[in-house]
Amino acid sequence: MLQAFEGALQVSAGDYGPNTHFSLAARALGFAGFLDALDGGIARITNTTSDFGRELDSLADVITFGLAPAVLALSWGVLFAVAPQHSLLQTHLSRAGYLVSFFYLLCGAVRLARFNVQTNPARPERKYFVGMPIPAAALFIAAVVFMDSSPVRSFAFAIVWMAMLVAISLLMVSTWRYPSFKHIGFSKPRTPLIVVVVGGVAFLIWNWKQVMLLALASAYVASGIGIRIGNFIRKHRKSNPPAPLAERQIG
Repeated sequence: MLQAFEGALQVSAGDYGPNTHFSLAARALGFAGFLDALDGGIARITNTTSDFGRELDSLADVITFGLAPAVLALSWGVLFAVAPQHSLLQTHLSRAGYLVSFFYLLCGAVRLARFNVQTNPARPERKYFVGMPIPAAALFIAAVVFMDSSPVRSFAFAIVWMAMLVAISLLMVSTWRYPSFKHIGFSKPRTPLIVVVVGGVAFLIWNWKQVMLLALASAYVASGIGIRIGNFIRKHRKSNPPAPLAERQIG
């Protein structure tokens, strides 16, 4: 959040080029997402999960993946966009930015509260989350900012950006399923193909980190939509089975 504030101060001083403060803020969110996955995995492996740890983790998440991304999204993508020669539009854009950022934070807090209530300690290996996890939403914001740290100046893109924030906010509080990857164990033997794929992805991220991180974040956001569409198609097929072929009578 401090880096987002410093980035906003730099832009206010008239520097509209690539902003190292916004870039650092995005990187910090990326490292936070990695550490969030790491601490959960360690807790499951060592069998040290507890109600206290879950509540503490949620309090940290609502700040790290709720408040911090909301501040970054507002500072980078809305506040410095220029309306087309209309001061009233500029005022409305800023107000809408504050509203959308708060909506994202609110949906993230609701998502975390619902997760705590619905968590079943007897099923830590479940394959899906109900609704998109808040770290995934924050990492999507971070990936977009990391792709181009220059503050948004286009009024049209600022509108699109706010629409994207609303969309990922609604995905967090939806009942759509998202992969959790918690059922994947690292102690089990893997095929050589897995090693090749992981190595290839690591190589791509190392050389084209901005494009790859944005692609991975976008793919995860889209995965819940794809799962929802797939479930809808399967239910539609079950409710409308194909008509049996008429038997041809001989003679």
